[in-house]
Formats: sequence, structure tokens, C-alpha cells
Amino acid sequence: MDLIVIAIVVVVAIGLVAACILSYASKVFYVPVDERVSKLRAELPGANCGGCGFAGCDDYANALVEDPELSINKCPVGGAAVAAKLGEILGKSAEAGEKQLAVVMCNGTRDAVKPLLAYNDIKTCKAAKNLFGGMNACPFGCLGLGDCEAACDFDAIHICDGVAVVNKDACVACGACAKACPNSLIRISPAKNLVVVKCHNTEKGGVARKECSNACIGCMKCQKVCKFDAITVENNLAYIDPEKCKNCGMCAKECPTGAIHDERKKKAAPKKSPEEIEALKKAAAAKKAAAAAKKEDAPADSTDAKADDAKADSAKEKTPVKEVKVETTVEKAEEKAPETVKEVVDESADIGDENV
Repeated sequence: MDLIVIAIVVVVAIGLVAACILSYASKVFYVPVDERVSKLRAELPGANCGGCGFAGCDDYANALVEDPELSINKCPVGGAAVAAKLGEILGKSAEAGEKQLAVVMCNGTRDAVKPLLAYNDIKTCKAAKNLFGGMNACPFGCLGLGDCEAACDFDAIHICDGVAVVNKDACVACGACAKACPNSLIRISPAKNLVVVKCHNTEKGGVARKECSNACIGCMKCQKVCKFDAITVENNLAYIDPEKCKNCGMCAKECPTGAIHDERKKKAAPKKSPEEIEALKKAAAAKKAAAAAKKEDAPADSTDAKADDAKADSAKEKTPVKEVKVETTVEKAEEKAPETVKEVVDESADIGDENV
């Protein structure tokens, strides 16, 4: 019994000593933690996508507290709503961040691109890239095996007709798809730029056109037609400056291969009310009736015109024609001076006889 009591006392004593040591150590080695970090982390979406440029949401929350100059608009998933909440915690005003989107610089659909070989290996773009640069003739185009689709956590990009297509409504510009693409076809650009170059081929025009009918051929027609100096052709490929582009769409109209896409939404015609539609129908019916009435009056008008022509002809017949006698200069001269004329004629005759 005494041994049991002794053991219990020893264990309790060891516990008390350890507790005192740990308490002292916690005070000596205490690291102050800003409670704002936990609050910021609670407001962040927790996607840990890396779109903010940090390792994850925890890293971004710590960086916001440590660096007062760091922007609170770096979370592409949360957007303006999360930025506003972060601003409330840090006492900052959320700046109006410019919306970004992922853009696929390729339009090499199955009908446009020339196939090089049949690929039946691992269904990833990275694996296909290691095999002769891919299964298509264009080594710069989309491989269409969905590495970007698998990397996207927001279901914002899909493979359609052999090429990746971005859903603008779902995209948060996290950049995961851009990192997954082995051909570096995807870039993050401002959403305001609606005229984009859907090509990444830097080969000469003739070669690029043989590989893909939708490829940029570096003809420079787009550069010449741009009034804002927003598009340049470098390394046989057109490039649009997002800061200078005004989304006029002139380069897209001029492009002979359709490599430049104008993604502006056309304004739908305003819907007319039932009253306006009925008024238009009545106006059209009245116009049709007026045209029919005009056709019926046409024969009577032609008869009157013929009658007027006949009257004009009869009036011409009744009008007397005055005879005008045209006198020659010699006749007038004989009337005015007949003797002088006769003398001149006689003198001419005498000169002729002398010569004889």
C-alpha cells in the first residue's frame, strides 16, 4: 500500500514540476500572434488555388498582416466581396480591382488543324507533348486532352471540338489552367479586352497555314488597319496591347484567316409591345392598299397621256409654216449696185481676151 501511495505522489510531483517548466517556457518563448490573421483567414474562401501569388490562403492572410502595403484585391476567387471584408478587418478601403479572365490563345479545332498521328497512349497533354511534340501538325496548338480542365477547381474550362474553351462566368483567373498547359497557351488578361488573338504559332505564314487553317500568318493587315497602334506583329504572330486596345474589332474584320476573334456581345433588338406590332401591321396593310390603288389608276392615266399627245399633233398641223427666203450675198449685191457688178464682170472678160 505504501508503494502505491509513493508512486502516486511521485507522478503528481513530476506533473507539477513539468507544468511549472512548461508555463515558464511559454512565457519565455511566447510568439505574439495577431488575431487579425485568424479573422482574415476566416473570410478567405480557402480554395488554396495560388491565384493570389502566395502558397495558400493562410500564407496570404499572414502576408496581409505583415505587409500593410499589400493589396487586398489579390484573391481572384473571392473577388470584390472578399476584398471588402478584408478591408474592414485591416481598416483599408478596397480598391476597385480589374476583373481578369483566362484566355486560350488557340482556335485549332478538329476541322482546322491537320492531324499528325493517332495517339492512343496516356490521355494527358503533358504525355502527348513528350511524343513528337503532340499528335497534331501544329506544335504550338491545343492538344485537347484536358490537363487544364482537370486542374480547374471551378469548372470554368472545358475541351470543345478539340480545343479548350473558357466559361467567362465561372472563371476566377486563378491561373491553375495556365500552369497545367504544356504549350503555355493560356494567359490571364483583363476581361475588358474582348478582341483577342486565338493563335500561338510563330512559324512563317505558309507553314502555319498548312498546319492549321485558322492560324495567324503574320500578314500585318491587322496592324495596318488599327487606328490606335494597339496591335503589332512580332515573330510572325499578332499581339494586341490590352492597354491600347479599344475593342473596335477592325483587326478581326481584316484578318484573312479568322485568327483574331471579336467576342463583343451584339446588342439584341428591343422587343416591341403588342400595340406597336399591331400599328406596324396596319401601316403595312395601308401601304399595300395604296400600291394596289395606284396600279388600278395606271391605265386611265396612260389614255389621258395619249389624248394629250394627239391634241399636240393636231395643233402642229393647224399652225401655218412661214416661208423664209434666204438671199445670197451676190443677189443682194446685184440689187443694190447692178451696174457696178456688171462692170466688174466685163473687165474680167477683157483680161481673159488679152491673155489669149
